[in-house]
Amino acid sequence: MTLSIVLAGTGNAASSAAKPPGSAPGMGPMSKAALAGQAAPAIDFQASPGPGWKPYDPALQPAPGAKEHQLTMTVRDTVIEVAPGVRQTLWTFNGTAPGPTLHGKVGDVFTVTFVNDASMGHGIDFHAGSLAPDLPMRTIDPGKSLTYQFVANHSGAWLYHCSTMPMALHIANGMYGAVIIDPPNLPPVAQEFVIVQSELYLGPQGGTADEAKIAAEKPDAILFNGYVNQYDHAPIRVRAGGRVRVWVVDAGPQRATAFHVVGTQFDAVFKEGAYLLRAGNAEHGASQVLDLAPAQGGFVEFVLPQAGHYPFTDHAMVDGQRGAHGIFEAY
Repeated sequence: MTLSIVLAGTGNAASSAAKPPGSAPGMGPMSKAALAGQAAPAIDFQASPGPGWKPYDPALQPAPGAKEHQLTMTVRDTVIEVAPGVRQTLWTFNGTAPGPTLHGKVGDVFTVTFVNDASMGHGIDFHAGSLAPDLPMRTIDPGKSLTYQFVANHSGAWLYHCSTMPMALHIANGMYGAVIIDPPNLPPVAQEFVIVQSELYLGPQGGTADEAKIAAEKPDAILFNGYVNQYDHAPIRVRAGGRVRVWVVDAGPQRATAFHVVGTQFDAVFKEGAYLLRAGNAEHGASQVLDLAPAQGGFVEFVLPQAGHYPFTDHAMVDGQRGAHGIFEAY
């Protein structure tokens, strides 16, 4: 049996032509000439999103039952709000940054039709597969497409991103996403989420990422799922007493993460293909942080003991205070 999927993207962004939630109404991608000399907008980390804003949906959808996944990934220039009142022209996979999350099991085959509907050359690289990069990861011109097929031979939380140089710029400008491949016999949990951390290097309002800031490693903000502090404004609701699994991928392009949830400990930790802790092994203690270098991924599991608000953050405190922060609301 083969499952065919055309991913339209979910979350806080889509193509500028469609003007979905999170995009900038009445504003298409702007030319470099029109933006020349303009200063980057300032981020107000205390501001709230405006009317009509919707968060990127962090819920991990169940893996399809089929062993073969056929999907289309399209790159577009997309004007997206990345913080309250701050817009950038991102290069997006299916209209969102992060791009859509792919979910499967060990042994699944993914056949991806990669389409470049953007204004410049782009490519794609799925870390979840193992194959010679020469053809499937090549840069294709606007209006072109290619087929990229890989087998998910190993479980993990994998990064995908643009393969075109300079990769730091293309990743920083929105070209990243996650592939979740479940370990065999993964126990069910009450709720499951995906958090992709990334960095924001602001160009002018409506412009693209600032290459000088990237080279200097001076991000303006650190993001969970593509928007500053978005889960402070839209807390993720979970059931108190229920087991929660959070998959985390660090898209970078440069900074590591130290993922932490205030008010609980992680009794199961899976990092880069192996369990560090398993639920039920109390003699081995618990974990307080999932540490990931750029491009690494894994998951943590925990139970929130009672109703309340449990912040989650990058425990590299400066990064947590400049956008990598959210709240689990237990009920």
